[in-house]
Amino acid sequence: QVQLVESGGGLVQPGGSLRLSCAASGSTFSRYTVGWFRQAPGKEREFVGAVRGSGGNTYHYADSVKGRFAISRDNSKKTVTLQMNRLNPEDTALYYCAAGQGIILSMIREETGYLYWGQGTQVTVSS
Repeated sequence: QVQLVESGGGLVQPGGSLRLSCAASGSTFSRYTVGWFRQAPGKEREFVGAVRGSGGNTYHYADSVKGRFAISRDNSKKTVTLQMNRLNPEDTALYYCAAGQGIILSMIREETGYLYWGQGTQVTVSS
């Protein structure tokens, strides 16, 4: 069982930065793939990025955020952060972190493999 709590959302101007954190509970956190997803008003939830667990620690990003967003992971603190730079209004959304085990690479962008979800944190990019 894993519980996830996101934090760090807020209002930021275009071009600005925010850092989101995902704090996890559970003794086997290091084995989990942790993903970030977001849902904008009126749109379906979409993949943002993910970091694999079990020592793999490979990083994967949606094309829309590649080069602007970066995920980092600290298994000792059971946290995963999403550093978001050069934000634009299209990044406005409710951001979720999610965790799952045994997610194969071809499914890492799909919600179905992620068993545990946080409650979400709102990011608003506006002048």
